[in-house]
Amino acid sequence: MEKIASFTINHLKLEPGIYVSRRDYIGDEVITTFDLRMTRPNFEPVINTAEIHTLEHLGATFLRNHSEWGKKVIYFGPMGCRTGFYLLLAGELDSKDIVDLVREMFTFMVAFEGTVPGASARDCGNYLDMNLNMAKHVAKRYLENTLTNIDEKHLVYPE
Repeated sequence: MEKIASFTINHLKLEPGIYVSRRDYIGDEVITTFDLRMTRPNFEPVINTAEIHTLEHLGATFLRNHSEWGKKVIYFGPMGCRTGFYLLLAGELDSKDIVDLVREMFTFMVAFEGTVPGASARDCGNYLDMNLNMAKHVAKRYLENTLTNIDEKHLVYPE
């Protein structure tokens, strides 16, 4: 079997950033999959499930309600390895096209107060596995260390 695209990236060289993981063409439509890499794979600890679950709820709510991008959001969810998220958007896009959106989303997460959207037994299949304080800490780290002054090296996958 052929390796899927995400398994062809050298994870030993991969650093936190925003990367185009793939583009899929469905008829005349393009869906761009972004790799929002928050931790350095195999070097830093992964994001705990409660934090990544909380960030998923906050991020999905923010994105789907965004006035400019909301209608282009296909999917937002955590990677199985828990080192970041996949964001699928309609359109042929580059990493630089969504830097402001991702900064805005993580700023929202860091500042969020109150009940996490969808954090109830009625709305979520694992609503007790949430940790808002630690999610905000993880989001702040990514925002400050990666997103604030992101450069080209962290917008294109390493060779």
